[in-house]
Amino acid sequence: MNIVERVDDQVKINHILVSTFDKSGLERLIPGLIEINPRLIIFSTGGTYRAIAGILGGKPDHLHQVSEYTGQPEMQGGLVKTLDFKIYLGILSETYNEAHRADLERAQAVSLDLVVANLYPFSQIISQTGVTVEQARANIDIGGPCLIRAAAKNYLRVASLVDPKDYDRLLEELRAGQGSLSLKPRYRLARKALTHTAEYDSTIARYLAECSVEQASACYRQEDAFDAKEDAFDAKEDAFDAKEDAFDAKEDAFDAKEDAFDAKEDAWKEQS
Repeated sequence: MNIVERVDDQVKINHILVSTFDKSGLERLIPGLIEINPRLIIFSTGGTYRAIAGILGGKPDHLHQVSEYTGQPEMQGGLVKTLDFKIYLGILSETYNEAHRADLERAQAVSLDLVVANLYPFSQIISQTGVTVEQARANIDIGGPCLIRAAAKNYLRVASLVDPKDYDRLLEELRAGQGSLSLKPRYRLARKALTHTAEYDSTIARYLAECSVEQASACYRQEDAFDAKEDAFDAKEDAFDAKEDAFDAKEDAFDAKEDAFDAKEDAWKEQS
């Protein structure tokens, strides 16, 4: 366990990670951040990357794909995009920890100073009429809560931004700090971020508690159960074939006895 005793009150925002479901407000946030720090580097993924690319237009040099930075392509369906050592090293590293600085150098990673993330709309999905457990399950965000929790934990150096309503205030604070953010807003944002993930996880837990395993099971064709039924059918078919073979054997034995009787009868007639 690392107990930190030394931090910087003011942290300059040089590298940020943006991965959001709700992309509202990015059209104000991203240009505002670049205006404050013209050398800003933005890492992003998927639809967020495309949205920011559209916002930046002729300024693509600020924007980088997370997959290019980490060297790992996204998993099919976007299931794994930001869950990478290089990303979390950049979020969780501590300013005055020599080992962390060596890790950053070894991994050719950079310290991330701001994480902008919000989550799949799970509560909106489950409020829809007729939604299945599987549809709800598919909308459980994994990478987003991990990013938010990591950034919030390291409020010592990193700001975690989860609500588009906070974008304008953050820009004002950065302008006042000439591109740097103090511990006070970082701590405020961390509290909000952890409340956000706690409420999100609680919503998921309550939903699953209210759904039966039968409701979940009804969503799927369970291959092992299907195979078992198929095996049982094959076994019955084999038993039927065996009975049919036994009947044929008895029929053949009867024919053989009948042939023997006919042979004896013919022999008797010849003797007579």
